[in-house]
Amino acid sequence: MAKSVRTEVRESVKSEPNVVPLCDVLLVLLIIFMVVTPLVQKGVDVQLPTALNSINMPDNPDVVLSVKADGTLYLKEQRVALDALASSLEEAFITAKEKKLYLRADQNLEFGKIVDVIDRIREAGIELVGIITEKKATEET
Repeated sequence: MAKSVRTEVRESVKSEPNVVPLCDVLLVLLIIFMVVTPLVQKGVDVQLPTALNSINMPDNPDVVLSVKADGTLYLKEQRVALDALASSLEEAFITAKEKKLYLRADQNLEFGKIVDVIDRIREAGIELVGIITEKKATEET
């Protein structure tokens, strides 16, 4: 008696995840971050002057004073009057790690207003002032 041998071909079940939708979602998120990141700006909206010789500012400075084109002052993103600037700076430097003030002044600001602000800064006893500028592209001719 002969036995019949059945040869069954069974396909194995593949349980691989479909990564195409995941890649689509990741690409959409990447595009969103690429578009939104330049729009996010730290601090007060100020049009900074440009300079050829500038150094990089620290990522998270302790004390930043912003002066808009109309002369309004913002210390750590809170509006401050010019008369109260010296006392506000003294309070801000009590808890500051680095005893240096970073000044962000609009390029259209009148020079006389900058002098008034610097006088108030000196009145508060602050000696180290860093002026924040944008890096000017080098001109090749």
